[in-house]
Amino acid sequence: MTKYEKVLQALKEKQELWLVTGVAGFIGSNLLETLLKHNQKVVGLDNFETGHQHNLDKVKAIVGEENWANFALIEGDIRNLDDCKKACDGVQYVLHQAALGSVPRSVVDPITTNSTNTDGFLNMLVAARDANIKQFVYAASSSTYGDHPDLPKVEDKIGNPLSPYAVTKLVNELYSKVFARTYGFKTIGLRYFNIFGYRQDPDGAYAAVIPKWVAAMLHNEEVFINGDGETSRDFCFIDNTVQANILSAMADNPDATDQVYNVAVNEQTSLNELFNSLRNELIARIPDLKIADPVYKDFRAGDVRHSLADISKAKELLGYDPEYRINEGIKLSMDWYIKDLSTT
Repeated sequence: MTKYEKVLQALKEKQELWLVTGVAGFIGSNLLETLLKHNQKVVGLDNFETGHQHNLDKVKAIVGEENWANFALIEGDIRNLDDCKKACDGVQYVLHQAALGSVPRSVVDPITTNSTNTDGFLNMLVAARDANIKQFVYAASSSTYGDHPDLPKVEDKIGNPLSPYAVTKLVNELYSKVFARTYGFKTIGLRYFNIFGYRQDPDGAYAAVIPKWVAAMLHNEEVFINGDGETSRDFCFIDNTVQANILSAMADNPDATDQVYNVAVNEQTSLNELFNSLRNELIARIPDLKIADPVYKDFRAGDVRHSLADISKAKELLGYDPEYRINEGIKLSMDWYIKDLSTT
């Protein structure tokens, strides 16, 4: 039995109260689903700016009425300290996912990105500290590595941020260190590397690349690639991300807290390779589907050229063991993409 399997079994045997911020979003709703399936009680906080009620409706349908009764939603905003305090009341574990993602969004509107990702994050830290939370786990970002050239990315070697979004995520880590040093309130930050999977939003100018491309292919629309297509990423399936969050919250090794960890699979995939993988999986399921070659555009401001994670620290201190690599994740999520994105 893996470390993660043991933790999930322990959850089923002892019910506690969790807070998931950004619960109606892509990652938040997947965390909610797993926690409810394993007998946990969950409070969710969301302002529905980027989250969706239909994500919660889908979780309800999956987990059933009995498990769903263990969920309570607070419609609120992390930029409001009172909302954060209300959400943290009586909670043992916080999985803080609420943020405004997207590098290009932050370039267009750095003020809103900062108020959500920096001010909101500080509110959550204060509220969680005051509520004596057992463990505070937060969504960090691989954008923190900035212009540091080394591959793979190792947690203690970062460069200069390349976007306002990256600045906010770096500030989150700095605040976490200060709270550990000043108040003894220790946290765990998870530097996400291009997460994908079920319930990921394909809509809008800042949609993640995989659902956006699949939706375009299904609707016979052009797929745009920024740059020459050789930009590479370490794509990480959502189930791996859920694993990292739950292992972090339940970490019993004192050396594991007051740390940041890469959440990825240590596998580099170019955008050209990604396009071909998605096209092949779609055509295998829909043989008559006609998918044109991609259209190449200019490189996007603030983007990192290559990204690849070293995940040895998470393996050693958390017991993280990603079960799914990119092609396995694409296979698992493609049927969901086809069902959900064909009608959007």
